[in-house]
Amino acid sequence: MLATVLRSSGDLLADRRFGYAQAAYDEGDHAAAADLAKEVLELVPGFAPAHAMLGRARLAAGDHEGAITALRAALASEPEDALGVRIELAWLGAVPQEEAIGEAYVRTLFDEYAPRFDKHLVNNLAYRGPELIAAAARRACALRGRPFRFRRVFDLGCGTGLAGRALEGSFEHLEGVDLSPKMLAKARKTHLYDALHEAELVRFLDGVELAAAHLVVAADVFVYLGSLEPAFRAARRALARDGLFCFSVQAHEGEGFGLGEDGRYSHGEPHLRRLAAETGFAVVLFERASTRQDRGKDVPGYVVVLEPAPQGRV
Repeated sequence: MLATVLRSSGDLLADRRFGYAQAAYDEGDHAAAADLAKEVLELVPGFAPAHAMLGRARLAAGDHEGAITALRAALASEPEDALGVRIELAWLGAVPQEEAIGEAYVRTLFDEYAPRFDKHLVNNLAYRGPELIAAAARRACALRGRPFRFRRVFDLGCGTGLAGRALEGSFEHLEGVDLSPKMLAKARKTHLYDALHEAELVRFLDGVELAAAHLVVAADVFVYLGSLEPAFRAARRALARDGLFCFSVQAHEGEGFGLGEDGRYSHGEPHLRRLAAETGFAVVLFERASTRQDRGKDVPGYVVVLEPAPQGRV
């Protein structure tokens, strides 16, 4: 969870007190964090990070109504929500779950995460999403009696290029798309991508030519999207008739999708199968798999491979 965005309020004393508030919050002293955040707001009333800190401290202390008030003030100060306060507001029932995660939050989160992304994922979270997706795509090709080779690949939410590395040798042309410019800068250093695009994935897919891609992959990207219908429809439009759409999600045991305590969405198998059929896909593989760990335990998930359904092929 992104607790703060590192920026100045424009007031040196307020900045110092906000630093103390952050330290108190990190140490679990939520009452002190709330008091210090209020002192910051007395100096700089419109400072969104202080409103967010106050809301999060109140939430941790069990004051839900007070938390909602402060978090709404943060959102009013910064409607683009780089701080991600809509996630807490969704937990509290103050905004719909599908509106919890926005582009500004994802961009800010991964811009800050970029310098330590690969090391943290592999060493701390035992991340293996790209490898699982590449292996699933290989098995899907074997099932279809075709070589594991693709003319043009779109890597959605490409990040630092981990999926490109996992797929190396299986494509002629690779394009990545991501909201975070700092992640794209890391991906560029792999020298695997023929093109990199700073864009939201649905808008990117809607903007490419019809049936342009032979493989579309999304490794641990849909955990930041609630409703997947726009992404599925855009991927279907962009995919060639013999193409594959491979992605991972966190598993949701209920109906539809849910927003977890980790600030990520999970999606249910019946929901995903129904959505695939409604958007013109047929299921090639649908497997239980964990792409990462959380506090030493595997996070339940699915790795899915879809293909254009025969009756709906382009």
